[in-house]
Amino acid sequence: MSVSTSGTTTPATTPATTPATGSPTALYGGQAGRRVTVRDIAAARERGERWPMVTAYDAMTARVFDQAGIPVLLVGDSAAMVVYGYDSTIPVSVDDLLPLAAAVVRGSSRALVVADLPFGSYQSSPQQALESAARFMKEAGVHAIKVEGGRRILPQVETLVSAGIPVMAHLGLTPQSVNVFGGYRVQGRGEAGDELMADAKALEHAGAFSVVLECVPAELAERVTASLSIPTIGIGAGPGTDAQVLVWQDLMGLTPHPAKFVKKYADLATEMDRAVRDFAAEVTTGAFPTPEHSYR
Repeated sequence: MSVSTSGTTTPATTPATTPATGSPTALYGGQAGRRVTVRDIAAARERGERWPMVTAYDAMTARVFDQAGIPVLLVGDSAAMVVYGYDSTIPVSVDDLLPLAAAVVRGSSRALVVADLPFGSYQSSPQQALESAARFMKEAGVHAIKVEGGRRILPQVETLVSAGIPVMAHLGLTPQSVNVFGGYRVQGRGEAGDELMADAKALEHAGAFSVVLECVPAELAERVTASLSIPTIGIGAGPGTDAQVLVWQDLMGLTPHPAKFVKKYADLATEMDRAVRDFAAEVTTGAFPTPEHSYR
């Protein structure tokens, strides 16, 4: 079953009139005084409205992104690398991610907050998946969870949906399976594309409210999007998906060697380097603090 309010399929490439940013009905930038829900996301798909999703791992950045109108914030297991300093997503645990997720929920007021279930927290059984997801819902207050994998995790997805937990699926390059893939490689070429298509349809049928497509050929992502009634979210999957997601440190220019699909929208690394050097110079010369920055 699907959370879409219509059984019809609306390709992401279908021209549509997107509501102006700031209008109550717009998914991106809307002004409705409540949290975005999975029904809002389904409605945006039916309108042909494209929307952005970014990662967040703390309250302060979550607040900035929320106030900018970003409708969905993902507390990704990418925190393993950008927060904890690991070289893959595999080492991070539920206990590592829970306080980050709780901070993002507290720092936002409108965005739908989605949390990744990390490697080893859901693969063994539907019961394990439910227990892990329940912790994120109860202890962190997130509104949905994300899991990686196709038909092999359908029992987990069905169990979570049956328990009232919205599920965002993730196909293509699934970083938790990087060792199986032999590295971070494009997925879904050739016959593998048919398998990915079958996985996407099965996940929709199991009740997933959306599907992330990572590092797949643009043509395949467009075909998958056209075949589903739930939204697709691309990351390195071309322009034909309903939404796009990036890790915020990537789009802000903090990542030293970002992937090909990343566009850098700012250069915070340079700005932070300049600011901390200026601070250090003023401290060492005695120029800071001045009377203006001192108490009397």
